[in-house]
Amino acid sequence: MAEILFLVHRAPWPPDRGDRIRSWHMFEALAKLAPVHVAALADNAADAAAARAKMAPLCKSLAIEVRGVSRLSALARAVLGGGPVSNQLFRNAALAEHIDALLALGTVTHIVAFSGQMAQYLPARFDGPVIMDFVDVDSAKFATYAEQDKRQPLNWVHTREAKKLEAFEADVARKVDASLFVSEAEAALFRERSGLGGDIVFAVENGIDTDRFDPALELDTAGEGEGPLAVFTGQMDYRPNIDAVHWFVADIFPLIRKSHPAARFAIVGRAPTEEVRALGALPGVTVTGEVPDVRPWLAAADAVVAPLLLARGVQNKLLEAMAMARPVVASAAAATGIDAVPGDHLLVADSAEAMATSVARLFDDRDAAAAMGKAARERMIARYGWDARLAPLVGLLGLDA
Repeated sequence: MAEILFLVHRAPWPPDRGDRIRSWHMFEALAKLAPVHVAALADNAADAAAARAKMAPLCKSLAIEVRGVSRLSALARAVLGGGPVSNQLFRNAALAEHIDALLALGTVTHIVAFSGQMAQYLPARFDGPVIMDFVDVDSAKFATYAEQDKRQPLNWVHTREAKKLEAFEADVARKVDASLFVSEAEAALFRERSGLGGDIVFAVENGIDTDRFDPALELDTAGEGEGPLAVFTGQMDYRPNIDAVHWFVADIFPLIRKSHPAARFAIVGRAPTEEVRALGALPGVTVTGEVPDVRPWLAAADAVVAPLLLARGVQNKLLEAMAMARPVVASAAAATGIDAVPGDHLLVADSAEAMATSVARLFDDRDAAAAMGKAARERMIARYGWDARLAPLVGLLGLDA
């Protein structure tokens, strides 16, 4: 009988951030195919406890360890050992021992690893199929960091990480049966960088729960106040999100307020850094911190914005907003990978002036904004159901649905 080992860098529950949304739905899809053993890490004890309470009844076995390696310590270990810092950040001896002991029992027939950091836990030899879901090309992300920030020692750290991760990713992909990425753009980039072909490198896109993200649901109120509201959602200790809201507040929002003096901007997401919290002191800007449910803020938005300067893969924040029938203004980087037509399902703008003009246009023409939101939701329903998105797993694992 088949049994699946699912290795995941953050315990999937609760699915309240992009990586955990994808890994949770992947876990659900795998559990429909065979009993699943989950071996995961958690950022803190509270996350670990929440995941254990939810997932234990759903798993054949469950092991979650709290990771506690600091970035400085991880850097030092990586330099001494010659590998990527990312791997050191997610290295845990207790989890490694658990995985080795589980595999030694001989009952696991398939392995799925989620996020490149978990490849370090894969056995050197395994008889069954091994699937590696890289999600994004992380090495390319660090290469972009290095291009954007020339300050030392950060530039050196990012340049080194990009090179080490690129070599590591390619080595892993040559050993596993299939490598997955969140969009065809990411998969194509990895094929180009690794030299591997489309026979083992695939795109398996993210989906969206359109029943949960439904504008017809009765939700708590949020964002009440005078003036049109623009909303950004995301994990607010993540560098690309931090850079995005800084750019919006510094360069885009002032242009919007010239034509709409009462305009408001809400930054909605958990773990805002001090620099993000400081933005809340500026006129018209609200920083919510963690909220129990992002949907009321999306429902309240007159426009949802995604001014990301750096984005990899498919942005869940856009899928959620579009499923909620909200009009979206996104940078080209944020919109990449989403199967939608600019001008019909969302607006795409890259300069501060173009983004400000697009947001103001939505504020001014509510009928057009509503029509775009309606078209966006219809697109999400037709294109992005999770069952359809994850259906390729059945064939890749050689299991019956």
